[in-house]
This record gives sequence, structure tokens and C-alpha cells, in this order.
Amino acid sequence: MRAPFMIVAAALLLAAAGDARPVPAAASHSVAIEAAVSGCGSGWAHPRAGRQTLLLRNSGSTVAGVTLIDPASGAVYAEMEGLGPGVTRRLRVTLGGGTYAFRCADDGSGDPVTGPRARIAGPAGGGPAIMPVTENDLYAPAKSYQAYVSAGLDRLVARTDALRAAVHDGDLAAARAAWTPAHLAYERLGAAYGTFGDFDGKIDGSPEGLPEGVHDERFTGFHRVEYALWHGESASAVGKAADRLAGDVHGLKAGFPDQRIAPGDLPLRAHEILENTLQFQLTGDADQGSGTTLRTAAANLEGTREVLGVLRPLLRPRYPALPTVDTWLGRMEAMLEGRSSVDRLSTAERERLNGTAGQLLELLAPVATICAPRRTS
Repeated sequence: MRAPFMIVAAALLLAAAGDARPVPAAASHSVAIEAAVSGCGSGWAHPRAGRQTLLLRNSGSTVAGVTLIDPASGAVYAEMEGLGPGVTRRLRVTLGGGTYAFRCADDGSGDPVTGPRARIAGPAGGGPAIMPVTENDLYAPAKSYQAYVSAGLDRLVARTDALRAAVHDGDLAAARAAWTPAHLAYERLGAAYGTFGDFDGKIDGSPEGLPEGVHDERFTGFHRVEYALWHGESASAVGKAADRLAGDVHGLKAGFPDQRIAPGDLPLRAHEILENTLQFQLTGDADQGSGTTLRTAAANLEGTREVLGVLRPLLRPRYPALPTVDTWLGRMEAMLEGRSSVDRLSTAERERLNGTAGQLLELLAPVATICAPRRTS
């Protein structure tokens, strides 16, 4: 479980799309809609139905965030974040008949301000709107996931202790057999890595970037034990690595009750876990000799399912593609079943697996945006 190599920004909410390039002042003169709190929504003189590009300008002195909402329900049609002072950007939307308003907020401070209502005549039929998710909405999912991680840490401790015992008994064959279930117990906790602090690097770090590589003293944890077990290191070296791993696992378990998974982080993890899998497991880069990266990938998918499970009550009414996500999760799980090493896949099998992972990543990307906590008042 490594920190992801990239945090992918999901496409702007729903049917809307923003252009990050500032619009030249001459092109936006007199037609831009105000995004600053002081004049939120002013300038939208001729609202109309259909597919269109709106210009949003922040004439204030602080970075602004702006959303296009249904003022009656608070449902969000489109949003743009990080609009700098004096900057104008494009927001592409598809609108049907109905009532709309812009809601503006200064970045990180103050209450949001809702601008004047704009009425568009005609039938509905624009882009979909989603009810915003609040911090309170995410409290129950975060609490459920906290309980899942706590139970998983109990399994992790027991399996790591079994691994260490096999090492100290001198039965390295048994130790190699015990390594994989212990490591997978950790990998199933993928959404919690941000809560583990320094323990994540100690328990599941890699030799990448270390001056002495696999022989660097800072290379510790499961992969250090893996390297020792599958590269014929001495019993003393294996024992030292296993003792340090067990100490860190017990330290993580002891400190976890004082930690809390931030509710706002949970929606990010559904995508990040699989992104991490694609870089480190499906390429085989994480392998230090055991040849088990595909089993790790399967454990990561279990972790992804758990995150989606606790978020499902929020996603079900907001994300119509959720059943499709489940279908592609099932496809990828079927491809990984009974597999262990990427090196044993044929070229065609590897291409299909990578294609499935890529499609699943695309489908998971909106989860972070849909379930991102938003202030509604």
C-alpha cells in the first residue's frame, strides 16, 4: 500500500466541463458572470436553454469557488473551483427549462452566497443535477470504514506474528508461505493509508529512491522481508527484518484507536487504490521476489469494494453508473482469480487486464467528485 503516484482530478461535476485556461479580458468584456461573493451571479443577463459556454469572472480579491445549483433543492449542475482574482474562465453546460442560481464562496473562509435566481422557460432536459454531500453525510461511512480497518488490523497482527514465528523457527519455507497472507491483510486496508502516517512507509515501503536500494537500512517492512526470503539472505537478516516489521505492525495497531479517518478523504480512495494498483502491481514493479503482485491487486480490489460499500448509500441516488462499476469490478476480479505473477500472463491477457483496469479507473473517477463534501449554507 503506497501513496498513489498521482491523484487524478475527476472531470467537473456531471455534464459540465471547465476550461482551465484564463479567457483574455477582451473576450470576456461585459458578458462574464460574476463569481466573487460580493456580486455572485450578476451579469447572467440572458439565460437560455441548450448546450452553451458560460464565462465566469472573479472580480474579488480572493480565490473563489462557484457552483450552478437548483436554488430550491440545492442540487448541483456544475462547479468550478480555484478561480483566481481577476481571472475569467469558461464553463460548458447543458441547461433545460427550470430555475438556476450561482452559489459562490471564498476559498477556505466565509459562508457561501447564493446569487439571484434565473428562470429558463421550456421543458427540462439539461444535464443532470446531484444533491451535494456534506461532512455529516460522510460521518457514518467513515465510522463504518474505521471499524473495518480496526478488524483488519487484528488480522494483520495475527498473520504478521505467524510470519515472524516461522522465521524464528528457522522454517523459511513456512515463512514464505506465511508472508503472502500477512501482506494481503495489509493491502486490503488501502483506503486508510493516509491515517497510518509514517507507519505506511515503514510497513509497506519500497527500495525505490534509496541510495543503497534493497540494502539500504531505511528499506523496511513487508517488501524487505520478501526480498530477504526470496533472495537467500541469512536467517539472521531475515529475522531482523521480520522483527522490525512485527514491531511496526504492533505500533500501528496500538496507535490506531487514537486516529480518525477523515470523512472527506474516503471518496478519494476508491479511485486511488486502483490507481496505485495499476502502477505498482499490474506492472510488477512492487515484486521483490514472491511473484504475488496479482494477488496483491486482488486484495486491492477487495479494499476498493469495501470503500464503495460504505459510500453506496450516498452513491446510489447520485451516480447512475454505479451498477456498471460493479460489473467491471467483477470482470477484473475474474481476471485475477487464481493468478499470482504478472510475468506469467500472456501478452493478450496482460493487455486485457490493463484495459479492464483502465476502464474501471474511468468509472471510479467521478466518485471523488460526487461525494466530495460541500458546504450548502
